[in-house]
Amino acid sequence: MTQRTVSVLRTHDDRTIPVPGTYTIDGPHTSVEFVARHLMITKIRGRFAELRGSIFIAEDPEQSSVEAEIRAASVSTGDAFRDAHLRGPDFLDVDRYPLITFRSTATTAGAESIWELTGDLTVRDVTRPVVLQVDFEGASPSPFGDERIAFSAAADVNREDFGLTWNQTLETGGVLIGKTIRIELNVQAIAAADAAVDSSGTSDSPSASVHGAPTAF
Repeated sequence: MTQRTVSVLRTHDDRTIPVPGTYTIDGPHTSVEFVARHLMITKIRGRFAELRGSIFIAEDPEQSSVEAEIRAASVSTGDAFRDAHLRGPDFLDVDRYPLITFRSTATTAGAESIWELTGDLTVRDVTRPVVLQVDFEGASPSPFGDERIAFSAAADVNREDFGLTWNQTLETGGVLIGKTIRIELNVQAIAAADAAVDSSGTSDSPSASVHGAPTAF
């Protein structure tokens, strides 16, 4: 059995990164999760099941960009009552604001394999800057005849910055839900035809440009 060669990798400033091109985020193989404090003592984890977007890797990786949108109603924490509350007016208000969006504004090389991805996160029509700490996890051919890349990323945000201010005061003096929300991402993306290198290792993709927003749900 012949082993397939990964053609979407290159070396840039001693870092292994994807070659230039467009990569479509694979929703079923991507996780968008969040962690919140409950009763000041417990961490509750939730996730969004439906998302789409694209990653554009530029020749200069610091000119790369990301755009993504999440269907807010796909939120799930494993408890039907809590999920209904999160979808309602006290929190995401999904009937009025069906999408959560992210559009990157800057990409900066950090220490070792880390990249800082700065972007605009919009929740309930409120947009705030967010800085994600991103780690490139590698690339692999898939059984479906394409090639995939993967990233992990994380950031902390204050939910009240986005108008998610609902809470209850506890008799002990604390609050029911913490303000700080931990966002944790594990992203898999499929290489488009323009993301490849020839046998000499030279990219044949076009120069960088920012692509339009992903198609709405």
